Amino acid sequence: MTSPTDWTDPPPSGWTGDDLDRLSRGGHRRELIDGVMLVGPPPDPLHEAVVGLLGAKIGSLCPPGHTVTQGVEVRFNERRCFAPDVAVIIGGGGAHHAGWLAPREVLIAIETVAPTSLLMDRITKPALYAAAGIPYFWRVETDGGIEVSTYRLDLVDEVYRQTGEFRDTIDVPVPWPIKIPIMEITP
Repeated sequence: MTSPTDWTDPPPSGWTGDDLDRLSRGGHRRELIDGVMLVGPPPDPLHEAVVGLLGAKIGSLCPPGHTVTQGVEVRFNERRCFAPDVAVIIGGGGAHHAGWLAPREVLIAIETVAPTSLLMDRITKPALYAAAGIPYFWRVETDGGIEVSTYRLDLVDEVYRQTGEFRDTIDVPVPWPIKIPIMEITP
């Protein structure tokens, strides 16, 4: 068993979600890809402000039976888990009560791109969210102003297809009509 603060010696078979539960966070974001732990620095104030404002705004627009969370881990399997910046949960999320979500509980996964996670937020996470069947993905860019790109899962090819790119107002008809002026998520 790994000690709660031992980050230097990974288990021989790689890290698991249960290992992450036992480790001290130390203010860092931790995610797993096939047992390899990815540790990033704490998000910067702009990132956190955009995530908080967007989460609150979407939460105020959610239909009954849906909930919004921020930074809650989604476990794809024992050795792969990510924590979307914002997630819209279907039916309140049963496993969420255990501190994590199953992909089937997530309706929309939202990532805000950070300088330390460009590849993850633009390529790796969307590909793995799509493979896990999460119906919608949104990507928020903050470099040079706020821009939100929205995607819907193509069930045949199991990839996301872009449904919009918004610099003034997010305006999507699905999974329910959502209209959010970008200025309302800009700190």
